[in-house]
Amino acid sequence: MTSRRCVLHARIVTGTGGGPEKTILNSPRHLRRLGFESVVVYLHPPGDPGFAVIEERARAADAELIGIPESLPVDPRALRRLLRICRERGVTVWHGHDYKSNLYGVLLAKLHRMQLVTTVHGWVKHTSRTPLYYAVDRWCLKRYERVLAVSADLERRCLELGVRRERLVLVENAIDTDSFRRRAARSGTGRLRVGAVGRLSEEKGFELLIEAVERLVASGRDLELAIAGEGDLRAHLERRVADSPCADRIELLGFRADTVELFEGFDVFCLSSLREGLPNVVLEAMAMEVPVLATRSGGMQEFARDGEDALLCDPGSVDELEHGLARLCDDPDLRTRLARNARARIESECSFAARMDRVASFYA
Repeated sequence: MTSRRCVLHARIVTGTGGGPEKTILNSPRHLRRLGFESVVVYLHPPGDPGFAVIEERARAADAELIGIPESLPVDPRALRRLLRICRERGVTVWHGHDYKSNLYGVLLAKLHRMQLVTTVHGWVKHTSRTPLYYAVDRWCLKRYERVLAVSADLERRCLELGVRRERLVLVENAIDTDSFRRRAARSGTGRLRVGAVGRLSEEKGFELLIEAVERLVASGRDLELAIAGEGDLRAHLERRVADSPCADRIELLGFRADTVELFEGFDVFCLSSLREGLPNVVLEAMAMEVPVLATRSGGMQEFARDGEDALLCDPGSVDELEHGLARLCDDPDLRTRLARNARARIESECSFAARMDRVASFYA
């Protein structure tokens, strides 16, 4: 085996991806700083137009990205190509990020010697195949030498699934705090602009957020809602907005790459998710000094300090979303205090460079 240290990040992806891309695609430049070579390999559906967006994000992050089209549940052609990449690049660390990349890592490690590391970002999607996928992931996690959980909630779940304590590490998400810095105060119409960002899928709870905003508008509060993201529920949410009594105050923005500019247009950020790990998008909002209302989903209930650097509410409740947004709408001093405390917290605890130093320390 080569003496060089080379990390291969692997993940399956559809469309424009999600939060894990922010971590994966920004890792290579830090790994170079720490003396590692690296390559990112994404398995994606053939002809998926969203993959072009991920390729552009990789170029912007100076990350080498290899895309492998895959149409079978377990694709022998994809496995052969992955094995060839591992051998040609002298991969010493396989870093998986989901059930399939974890499975492929276990299979390939029998043919190419390498350390198996994985990050558990969260189990959030619920489909008819979810029980099978998660069963595969549970089987794989027990065979990985290092399992990195992005929240204390996920760390506990990994222990419950049988991951050995000495192999499990809590490594919370982090961001580039210099990149996410508010440049100017929002210049708007005076109407409070509530923002949300995420994949348009069931677990994000966007329908509940829309209903909460409708109630607040009906009560006489002057606010509007903007949701950025793409996903399977796009057409459904478009119909939902079109039928809304305040359709002129709700906007689906689609995918937005200009994250800083997007957050600068928000007065409040709302995470309405039913299930989450520890979402990067909340860290970004906090860094951008946008006051946050978030559900106690996954890692949020332990990361955020309710009433100090964010407001928290129970997931799945329109009433609680409405109440939290009403508090933020009615109390500008509260918004200012939460935003100021959130920025200070992110600066002191959520440095991406420091996170990568720690992650690299687990690579053999």
